[in-house]
Amino acid sequence: MPESTEKLSHGEPTFFVKKRVFAMFSNSHHSDGHIALLVPAAPGHQEMWIATSPETYYRPPYVGVAGWVGIDLDQIDDEELACHVRDAWDLIATRAKGKARGSAAKRPGSARGGAA
Repeated sequence: MPESTEKLSHGEPTFFVKKRVFAMFSNSHHSDGHIALLVPAAPGHQEMWIATSPETYYRPPYVGVAGWVGIDLDQIDDEELACHVRDAWDLIATRAKGKARGSAAKRPGSARGGAA
């Protein structure tokens, strides 16, 4: 994924775009038994996926309240998982881009921020 980096966070591989997390590996974090990838979901998708495929998707602790979903890796094929990763990257990269534009708009002297 463009502009992506990986580093350990909370002892697990974590993936970033523009310094924002878009995916986290979870190896039975807090002994929950899930070997999973955690990704942000578009509004409404977390609930839909968990309701339709509870053997594959779950609401992870901490980030689940923010709309993230856990995906059990032994319950999903590589193609479908890749789609989730791309969607998560798109969701976070778009937010990061909007946030950067918002910052420029507030800076004095910027094209959107008014006179210097």
